[in-house]
Amino acid sequence: MLYYLFEYLQQYNLPGIGLFKYLTFRAVIVAISSGLVALIWGKKLIKYLQKKQIGEVVRDLGLEGQYQKKGTPTMGGIIIIAAIIIPILLFANLENIYIILMIITTLWLGIIGFLDDYIKTFKKKKNGLAGKYKIYGQVGLGIIVGFVFYMSDDIQIRENPQSSILNETNIPEDNKTTINNSKENLLKTEIKSKDDKPLKTTIPFIKDNEFDYSWLVSFLDDENKQRWAWIIFVLLVIFMITAVSNGANLTDGLDGLAAGTSSIIIFTLGIFAYVSGNLIFADYLNIMYIPDIGELIIFASATIGAIGGFLWYNSFPAQVFMGDTGSLTIGGIIAVFAILVRKELLIPILAGIFIIENASVILQVGYFKYTRKRTGTGKRLFRMAPLHHHFQKKGIPEPKIVARFLIVGTMLALISIITLKIR
Repeated sequence: MLYYLFEYLQQYNLPGIGLFKYLTFRAVIVAISSGLVALIWGKKLIKYLQKKQIGEVVRDLGLEGQYQKKGTPTMGGIIIIAAIIIPILLFANLENIYIILMIITTLWLGIIGFLDDYIKTFKKKKNGLAGKYKIYGQVGLGIIVGFVFYMSDDIQIRENPQSSILNETNIPEDNKTTINNSKENLLKTEIKSKDDKPLKTTIPFIKDNEFDYSWLVSFLDDENKQRWAWIIFVLLVIFMITAVSNGANLTDGLDGLAAGTSSIIIFTLGIFAYVSGNLIFADYLNIMYIPDIGELIIFASATIGAIGGFLWYNSFPAQVFMGDTGSLTIGGIIAVFAILVRKELLIPILAGIFIIENASVILQVGYFKYTRKRTGTGKRLFRMAPLHHHFQKKGIPEPKIVARFLIVGTMLALISIITLKIR
């Protein structure tokens, strides 16, 4: 809302108003605002949850210190969602298609996670929302994102943008390195009017690294190729949302673990959004230019600020847990964000912590069933799954496990960033 007010006031040349047109300035304001909302709202919500005795139900898993968590308020993901949405409504361009998709993602998965937590805490059903309904919700979101991605004229890309346009417009060679902001806006307008609608993404570590989903159905004619490429893309979106949101959910087992690793991932995705939405950087790095994607920096900043404020209460020893309300939402945000900036194939590296946590559960269950079928006695690969519980079983203190996971997450983020140059 304030975004449009400041946009209107710019015509009067009031001192300082012009700052709000810069993404970096708005990103800082949004991050601070989100953090403050989380801190203020979080304290009140925790007191309310404690008053209503809405606490964590602890199962006996034989883990050190687990009973100290009994009664700790859950459903803290509401703090994160509120701290994201409020600043976004105030400072983001709400007409931007990418912001719209991220708001839908946040609220959609937030509602699913809330229903799960509500059933667990208020209805006293430990299994929460039936798994099939979670899957239905994730599939529904994947269809919405895929459909909008394909149908919206506001979602466009341009490969090698600046070089090709400069050649087309006959700008002298000695002026090619001095394009100013006004000319960048002019070129952006031209790009959006000339683009086709390719379903392309980025392959990490590969030169000329654009991958077109239509290549998977290259044997079809042009009319059917685009239709089937879109179907394949939607299936990938569904898989990504399901895998990453469930991975975040599994990672949310230690104080500050899911929140800390998520903030690192989202910060990295914000960098990708910034360089992909800047014509000069996109050309320099030889990556696809995505018009208007830069506005996602505002959303990334809001999410990081919200998680930071939440961590104030979630760090060891936690005063509140995010529950499925928070973990499913954060995982979905990461998945959809990566898809929008065309970095979904980088998720196995960037969100490696989530992938490993997911894989540890799958391997544990699969190996147990296999050995039980072969020998009559099930065996386990890990002392306990997800993986962070394995290290707990080995006697490593919870804060140290979290710190080491964050170090690994930071290293994976750095590897992801250098894919911009190493090919």
